[in-house]
Amino acid sequence: MTKKLFIQAIAKFTLGVLLVGLLIFLPAGTLAFPNGWLFMGILFVPMFCAGIVMMVKNPELLKKRLDAREKQGEQQLVVKLSGLMFLAGFITAGLNFRFGWHTLPDGVVIGAAVVFLAAYVLYAEVLRENTYLSRTIEVQENQKVIDTGLYGIVRHPMYSATLLLFLAMPLVLESVISFVIFLAYPLIIVKRLRNEEQVLAQELDGYAEYMKKVKYRLIPLVW
Repeated sequence: MTKKLFIQAIAKFTLGVLLVGLLIFLPAGTLAFPNGWLFMGILFVPMFCAGIVMMVKNPELLKKRLDAREKQGEQQLVVKLSGLMFLAGFITAGLNFRFGWHTLPDGVVIGAAVVFLAAYVLYAEVLRENTYLSRTIEVQENQKVIDTGLYGIVRHPMYSATLLLFLAMPLVLESVISFVIFLAYPLIIVKRLRNEEQVLAQELDGYAEYMKKVKYRLIPLVW
């Protein structure tokens, strides 16, 4: 662990908290938005704990996760579309609370929060299994194909986890309209992983064989 990495991680975490908070509470017109605080808690508390663990046990992985500069034009478009989705979804959730457009039963909110936390655990397991994970599509030096654990079930368990995470977000925030906006994510992620598989099949030894071995990309027995 280096001082530079520590400062970078804390700065990005703080910026994330402030940005998401502004996008949710500013449109809501108040800080008295219980679902907003619930969401902030289940999003950023586990994220902070995971960051501490990576900083101590695997700072190289943390460094990779902090590097979000996509080099490929197609993936830059995916990042922009994802950003627009989050922007529209969070702002809509805040406005939904402010104007009382639609409400969801408490059971749905609680269930979504449980799914969100379970997906976080799944995400953490993916990070444990695959130390080559970065936030950009690239083949790293000495990278090997991971085909055990969750990677023996689907090719992209990280995206499976984020699919659950992102679709649970608007439900925790109690916004039906925001949920409809976040339904764009499966389409966005399909575009990303198709391009990722092309890159890996061409540049990573053994990945083409892995694709034949593990047939499902995101959801077992479905796709």
